[in-house]
Amino acid sequence: MNTLIASPAAVTGNDVERIGELRSAIDACDAEIIELVRRRLTISQEIGALRAASGGTRLSLSREQQVLARFRDALGPDGAALGMMLLRQGRGRL
Repeated sequence: MNTLIASPAAVTGNDVERIGELRSAIDACDAEIIELVRRRLTISQEIGALRAASGGTRLSLSREQQVLARFRDALGPDGAALGMMLLRQGRGRL
């Protein structure tokens, strides 16, 4: 089977520099995201502890549905998956 691969356009020095800048910006975004996820995890664990101490259940399905809907509405189906991952990280697997 013969597969045609398009030749990449020539990358200039300016392009390489710009790619480096953009990758640095992504790295900075990733650092912020990681910090926010850690903060979210701490908050979620505190909520879980307060719910348990007051005799409540470990989770609130209606609240989880609100969170998932917010992520899905903002980011589409992959957003819902991201929201589920964050919920799972905060409360553990069911």
